[in-house]
Amino acid sequence: MQLSRRRVLLGTAALAGCLGRPESSAGGAAVDGTSSRAATGTSGATTSPRAADGPPLSGTGLPVEWELETLREAVVAGGPPKDGIPSIDDPQFSSAAAADDRLAPDDVVFGLVRGDDVRAYPQYVMVWHEICNDVVGGDRVSVTYCPLTGTAMGFERGATTFGVSGSLVNNNLIMYDRASDSRWPQVLATAIEGPFAGRSLREFRLDWTTWERWRTAHPETRVLTESTGYVRDYGRDPYGSYNPPGGYYTSEFTLFERLYRDDRRPTKAVVLCSRTPDGRVAFALDALRSEAVGGGEVGETPYVAVYDAALDTGYVYRNPEGVEFAPVDGAVEGPEGRSYPTAALPLDRQYAFEGMWFAWAGFYPSTEVYGRV
Repeated sequence: MQLSRRRVLLGTAALAGCLGRPESSAGGAAVDGTSSRAATGTSGATTSPRAADGPPLSGTGLPVEWELETLREAVVAGGPPKDGIPSIDDPQFSSAAAADDRLAPDDVVFGLVRGDDVRAYPQYVMVWHEICNDVVGGDRVSVTYCPLTGTAMGFERGATTFGVSGSLVNNNLIMYDRASDSRWPQVLATAIEGPFAGRSLREFRLDWTTWERWRTAHPETRVLTESTGYVRDYGRDPYGSYNPPGGYYTSEFTLFERLYRDDRRPTKAVVLCSRTPDGRVAFALDALRSEAVGGGEVGETPYVAVYDAALDTGYVYRNPEGVEFAPVDGAVEGPEGRSYPTAALPLDRQYAFEGMWFAWAGFYPSTEVYGRV
């Protein structure tokens, strides 16, 4: 029996909900497996909104492999209504020293650095809100987290804010912007409905890591607190636990149907995924941990992924010349024995984020995947 998000959340908060539809693949959907197509499917847009009416948009658009109409048809009610999961719109922060009383060393945080401004957003707070509208380094941003797909992603928000729509597609959070009410699946970063349908957001990287690792790398960090303006059971994750791993995060079931089934990896194996100019790619994070450097082709172009042991994360680089790199003392050694930090190889670094395999493969069936099962 499939559970609803409502049943998961009702243990600690009175939220309305409904059951998801029976799980099946999206048979008959138009899938575009090319590497350059931006999201220009059936948009349903009837206006051409000014940029000032909504969040800043990507100039080129991001790839979307499903027709927008297919994605709209796959939307389900997640349980809580619109804003039933409230975004944090007036975030409060503490020092790292004060956060030590609230965070265990292995607790998950989402780290962000913009200029001299360093922030950490604890997963145990974000799981109850999913979106934090913040100002970091003078920039208006939204830090977003979807617990059902294990994805933490940052977006420029401009003068507007994002909220939780209450709907899901492929189990993924659908955000809405409060300027136009357009609907944006988090992983796609592209609106599937509303005035901005077919347009993409400007995204930026968050580091999914642990409190101990983040605090060691950034002792000056500020940390999001539980002073959100809402009463929530912040000591309990309604879906399971990352420390220690358990519940939804380690099971093989999903709460709602997937867009597409792909058994090349276990359902919730964590992959480092990237939309590149040559196609989509995912690197198994466990393999990257053990091998430190991984590689593969996207289309006919070589790519390389490197592991950052300090933050327990990875980076993806376009490597058209097929330059060989090797791990050495927490860094990466390239041609002529020169050493580079993992985050600064002399290549074109791609935007990449971690997520559950089923979610990435569902949105991007054409994806290449590297690393052992």
